[in-house]
Amino acid sequence: MFMGEYNHTLDPKGRVIIPAKFRENLGDKFVITKGLDGCLYGYPYDKWEEVGRNFQETIRTNKEARQFSRFFFSSASDCDIDKQGRILIPSNLREYAGLSKDVVIAGNLGHIEIWDKTRWDAANSFEDMDEVADKLGGLGLML
Repeated sequence: MFMGEYNHTLDPKGRVIIPAKFRENLGDKFVITKGLDGCLYGYPYDKWEEVGRNFQETIRTNKEARQFSRFFFSSASDCDIDKQGRILIPSNLREYAGLSKDVVIAGNLGHIEIWDKTRWDAANSFEDMDEVADKLGGLGLML
């Protein structure tokens, strides 16, 4: 499980350090792709394969699943972690996520998220969490 929030800097070549705590679970090579809310998702290979298997059955009969599958899987890219713990984020993914200099790398259960710091702050103000928690209570999530 990935958890925690880390602030890092994207270098001029588009590289960013992946926190050591996350590298342990991601391995030396993992997958990044377009995520929701304007961020990037990173998956260890075993989890990525599981997500792919889940989609294979659904995309045959569901148009929205096919559309999302194209968005999600066509933008996926392998990432190798170098000796300094960095990955190179492809330019198309940097552009999608609006990554400039300051980034946030956050754990979110089975994957990591890579955010532009400004987007992270705007999307995750956490001001109305009591209201959100009330709405989620009906889903059976334990808090």
